[in-house]
Amino acid sequence: MPANLTLQYLEAEEVFRNAKTANEKIAALEDMLASIPKHKGTEKLQADIKRRLARLRDESERKAKAGRRDPFLVEKHGAGQVAIVGFPNVGKSALVGVFTRAKVEVAPYPFATALPVAGMMEYEDVLIQLVDLPPITEGEFVPGLAGAIRNADALLITIDASSDDCLDQLDGTLLQLKEKKILRDDLVEGLHHHTADTCLIVATKMDIEGAEDNFELITEYVPSGFRLVSVSVEAGETLELLRQSVFDLLGIIRIYSKKPGHDPEMNQPFILNRGSTVVDMAEAVHRDFPSKLKSARVWGSARFPGQAVPRDCVLEDKDIVELRV
Repeated sequence: MPANLTLQYLEAEEVFRNAKTANEKIAALEDMLASIPKHKGTEKLQADIKRRLARLRDESERKAKAGRRDPFLVEKHGAGQVAIVGFPNVGKSALVGVFTRAKVEVAPYPFATALPVAGMMEYEDVLIQLVDLPPITEGEFVPGLAGAIRNADALLITIDASSDDCLDQLDGTLLQLKEKKILRDDLVEGLHHHTADTCLIVATKMDIEGAEDNFELITEYVPSGFRLVSVSVEAGETLELLRQSVFDLLGIIRIYSKKPGHDPEMNQPFILNRGSTVVDMAEAVHRDFPSKLKSARVWGSARFPGQAVPRDCVLEDKDIVELRV
């Protein structure tokens, strides 16, 4: 069966041939995988691309462990990693500074952040990693920045609501992310990228004159599918709303384990993806548990406390689960 490769695929293949760095090769391979026609005639080619992608990613990880560390690669910690992206002086560093103990430089001039700065934000009983990144500008993308953004679990696309250029900031940031193939319309298996579902647009500096009027314009302008929140580092209630929104953005739930005959362990929840089942919880506890699982009981989202549930029962945030093996 003929492959019928698209022009987009052939262009990505040419970029791969000319790529010099591992990150450039990975990005090109991801473009090839995203644009290749999905049918029986391309199955072997798809498998080959996936093998090359896996090999390059493994090599990058080995180099990092050997000391040749990418300064833009931020090791993940906590319940999820959220990268803060946007133009210069839109309030990215201020957000990381107010939510975490990270030593950020909040300055009235551009490019005060030259490399990623990570800190841990508390949300109830979990920690979420926020990463302040160097700014994006029109026509300029700091080398290495794309990998850091792709690696994050979610993005805060930050704009200054007090600025007359707030809509241009939003347009410019989204355009750069799309041109770098970091932001795509749909999920593509095997790629490290983002969609509207993993992005939150954050309008900052709402305490400054003119921000409220601009926010009305921003609300009408935000592309379909994207969520929007407003915040001021001077207003605690907006910070708490953003904290909640970041947790929701990650698409995760907290599940607490309970041994038969004992009280539940509420200190350290298991972090699972939204939509996870009892079997997923069992695997998180121990990889052998799914095959040994005899029964399970749930407190929280169940119809009554301690209800016996099937293996495919979908769990909700803050459920308590007792596994019997």
